[in-house]
Amino acid sequence: MKPNNEFYSMEAVSLQGKVIPMESFRGKVVLAVNTASKCGFTPQYAGLEQLYRKHKDRGLVVLGFPSNQFAGQEPGGRSEIEQTCYINYGVSFPVFEKIKVNGRDTHPVFAYLKEALPGTLGKRIPWNFTKFLIDRSGKPVKRYAPKTKPEDLEEDIIRLLEEGEGHS
Repeated sequence: MKPNNEFYSMEAVSLQGKVIPMESFRGKVVLAVNTASKCGFTPQYAGLEQLYRKHKDRGLVVLGFPSNQFAGQEPGGRSEIEQTCYINYGVSFPVFEKIKVNGRDTHPVFAYLKEALPGTLGKRIPWNFTKFLIDRSGKPVKRYAPKTKPEDLEEDIIRLLEEGEGHS
């Protein structure tokens, strides 16, 4: 396994075109999710936003990474993605530019997460809304299937938040 600090050495470009270093999330519990606007799981944006709003003050951050690699379910550009995230679902957590999560051009964040936490069917991301939970030290700790609802992650998130607050 690679050192925990590897996550913090990467960066991604926000939907607004700004380079965001993962270092800026050091000390937070991170939930990284590959998303899509036209997927059966797209309503999970609402659950992800609910988790974020409920726990952000304790150190949770949700990171949305749109991808068009599954049945063309993220076909639009920045304005269409913004429409879905911000207007349709009221998303306030960081959302990044469209990336690839599988194949030769896999974004480094997802290459790292897949290597650290292979799924039941191998390292490939099977579909939109695969979720990765990363602890406050940058260590990936759990991978969730696309069908896993955001509210079903809350217990694991709370446990990681409490670890960072000095509770057991």
